[in-house]
Amino acid sequence: MSALDAAAEAAARAGVTVAELSTMDECEAASALLQQVWRAEHPAEIAAASLLRTYAHAGEYVAGAYRDGQLIGAATGFFGFRHGRAHLHSFVAGVTPGRLGKGVGFALKQHQRAWTLDRGVSEVHWTYDPLILRNAYFNLQKLGVTVTGYLPEFYGPMTDGINRGDLSDRLYVEWRLDAPHVVAAAQGSPAEVDPARAVAAVAAGPDGGPIESTVDEEEISVAVPEDVEALRGHDRGLALRWRHAVRSALTDRLAGGWRVEGITRDGRYLLRRPS
Repeated sequence: MSALDAAAEAAARAGVTVAELSTMDECEAASALLQQVWRAEHPAEIAAASLLRTYAHAGEYVAGAYRDGQLIGAATGFFGFRHGRAHLHSFVAGVTPGRLGKGVGFALKQHQRAWTLDRGVSEVHWTYDPLILRNAYFNLQKLGVTVTGYLPEFYGPMTDGINRGDLSDRLYVEWRLDAPHVVAAAQGSPAEVDPARAVAAVAAGPDGGPIESTVDEEEISVAVPEDVEALRGHDRGLALRWRHAVRSALTDRLAGGWRVEGITRDGRYLLRRPS
């Protein structure tokens, strides 16, 4: 199945039409949607309409997902060059609250995959917050991205409603669009992970906080909170404890060549020591 066919199937399953955006009205609608998703005070905090319009005019990626004529998801990215390889950097993508888990985000990413491959580029890169479980599961299991680094405080202080009051640590990921496991995931057969042999380096304690352990095993697990966004709202200090525990467990290991094998549905990253 071609990437274009996989994207069409994903859109059909989600009941959406995914299309490139170019007009100012379309870009204003996408900017407003992204502002809503991030609960930002101003659309320019996330992606101003003028920026999206510029990206579209320059031939960068700007797309939206429509259902019954209503925009319910948007994504944008720009071309970059890293480690001697061209890639599309996926700058921001979001789905209207209430539409999560309905396949809309997957349809957008499959459209992005087909669009990028059609331009002779075989990688898409982006960053995401390692503590947000739903994003981690979507990226690692549903899409098949590869984690290549941990970036402490990557964006500096952030003021939008989702990130305010936390540190902007991010995982850097590469989506290798023609890799066999990515092709399989695009066609509805994502990889599974087996946590049976992993020893916990970070686990959830009885108080809801992280318990850190010194382990020297070939496979480890690193837990994240079930809903860090809610946790930030009622116990910011506990959310920061999780941030530092996960940072401590991942930073040096990823720099030393450990591989993130995936994440379980209950929120445990699985890592394997390099052979």
